[in-house]
Amino acid sequence: MIVKRQLALTDGTSITGESKFSELGADSLDTVEIVMGLEEEFNITVDETSAQDIATVQDAARLIEKLVLLEKDA
Repeated sequence: MIVKRQLALTDGTSITGESKFSELGADSLDTVEIVMGLEEEFNITVDETSAQDIATVQDAARLIEKLVLLEKDA
């Protein structure tokens, strides 16, 4: 998982949709790098405004789903 890899979390670390990146130890640079990893993994582009709205794992999942669907419709 991109989040676990970026934050160097152990396999035993529990991550749910409600997990906040800040509570997992992410700072603003980590969050930017997580977004970049998501862009690469899912072949999407996240605009700066949307990236700033990502606070939880679920926020990221919703945005990915929305952007992947937009790419398919294009």
